[in-house]
Amino acid sequence: MKDTMPERPAHRNSRRPESGSRAVRHPRKEKDFASPDSSRTSTGDQTPSSAHLQATQILDYNHPTLQKLIHERQWHGLPIFDRIGAIYAFVRDEIEFGYNSRDDLPASQVLADGYGQCNTKGTLLMALFRGAGISCRFHGFTIKKDLQKGAIAGIWYRLAPQEIIHSWVEVWLNGWIHLEGFIIDRAFLTSIQNRFSDCAGPFCGFGIATGDLQNPAIEWKGNNTYIQKEGIHRDLGIFANPDQFYKIHGSNLSGFKKLLFAQWIRHRINTNVRRIRRRGPA
Repeated sequence: MKDTMPERPAHRNSRRPESGSRAVRHPRKEKDFASPDSSRTSTGDQTPSSAHLQATQILDYNHPTLQKLIHERQWHGLPIFDRIGAIYAFVRDEIEFGYNSRDDLPASQVLADGYGQCNTKGTLLMALFRGAGISCRFHGFTIKKDLQKGAIAGIWYRLAPQEIIHSWVEVWLNGWIHLEGFIIDRAFLTSIQNRFSDCAGPFCGFGIATGDLQNPAIEWKGNNTYIQKEGIHRDLGIFANPDQFYKIHGSNLSGFKKLLFAQWIRHRINTNVRRIRRRGPA
């Protein structure tokens, strides 16, 4: 594969890919993650406990910057449904989609960065939920790297592992609700929707894997929200917090690749993501 601009992602009802390009596969048939295998969960309980409100090294919601944000936004004063929605909207749209130095950053650092991906934005969402008195938990997966094609391009895409650690947040509101639609900020999503306006169905690429690009289930309405679910490969189970998950499964990179990514590669990738957000994919 040449280290050129990213190939077109896979979608139906669209223009034929340019000659010589490889289309990313169509999203897989939808899976049901409503009832995970308890043998793969670290929190076998099906109702919230004190563990789902605790601060941890990663979910550091007692950090002054997070406490200041929670106080300034007055989230505590909102009814629980609206409180979830307000925090969800903040993380989705005010924390832009982008790539941090590593997956297991504390929430305070994600807030300071002002951007994140599935795992790091999920960390911030969980910390803000717990800091505002909302029970939540972590659900870990892997995704195939095809989902990232376009956001990550050329040699950086080739260096990425075939399977990438992925997660979403589950929040309690008379039952556990899956929240994944916060990962891609609205400006970035709109840019992709405009570029692929002829896509009237499934789409996989640019950090998105959804059954309906033009109408993905990303709005908080008290139901599950998704934006990458169709790219999930393996279910790694449910955990009370991300600290437990990373202790068992680690993060996406290690050794020299991890250092290279943190110090150099991610900045190149983030430059590409910002360009897409401003002008659309090439």
